[in-house]
Amino acid sequence: MNAPGLATRFTELVGIDYPIVQTGMGWVSGPRLTAATAEAGGLGILASATMTYAELEAAIAKTKALTARPFGVNIRADATDAGERIDLLIREGVKVASFALAPKQDLIAKLKDHGVVVIPSIGAAKHAVKVASWGADAVIVQGGEGGGHTGPVATSLLLPSVIDALGGPDRPTSIPVVAAGGFFDGRGLVAALAYGADGIAMGTRFLLTRDSAVPDSVKQEYLARGLGDTVVSTKVDGMPHRV
Repeated sequence: MNAPGLATRFTELVGIDYPIVQTGMGWVSGPRLTAATAEAGGLGILASATMTYAELEAAIAKTKALTARPFGVNIRADATDAGERIDLLIREGVKVASFALAPKQDLIAKLKDHGVVVIPSIGAAKHAVKVASWGADAVIVQGGEGGGHTGPVATSLLLPSVIDALGGPDRPTSIPVVAAGGFFDGRGLVAALAYGADGIAMGTRFLLTRDSAVPDSVKQEYLARGLGDTVVSTKVDGMPHRV
């Protein structure tokens, strides 16, 4: 990168230039998008929850062929083959393991022992404190504005509560915080940093890029919608899902 970048605790932790994360969106975050994000200086994350083990293995190999920069893989901690997927990440030297459901302490310890950065997503301050005490390296804090599985608390309220609960850099629970939910441009990044976050994570914004595998017709549907056109439904899988 010729650009100077924007250093925060998070960029230093994962070795990227800009404190921007492309989230692991099922059926969207494949090798091309993940690698393009990495090449641009952010952290791209492969979505493995919608992949078989063999598909994930192939996706990691393809991503590594497209970029030598750090990237991550999102894993379901409750998957029946979570252990095998963790071993795959370690064996392939993947930089980051992200989780929607926090992994147990022994799983976190195993990843960290092999140099993998562990980043769970959380929706409450008490959960952030818990995973920090378990050894998580950072957290993604997703407010209600986030797409996909989401909680009821707005990002503008959830984010500062988590930062306050984790405390300052001298406290053992203080780890980098990445804000998610409703961010889509530089103004949002500045706002998140002002709250005390160390970066932002975005999903829909990356879904709409040219490196996304989503069909153009679907992208146009997204672009045609307004602020009042999203809904939270449990019809997808029984959990609150913002679409």
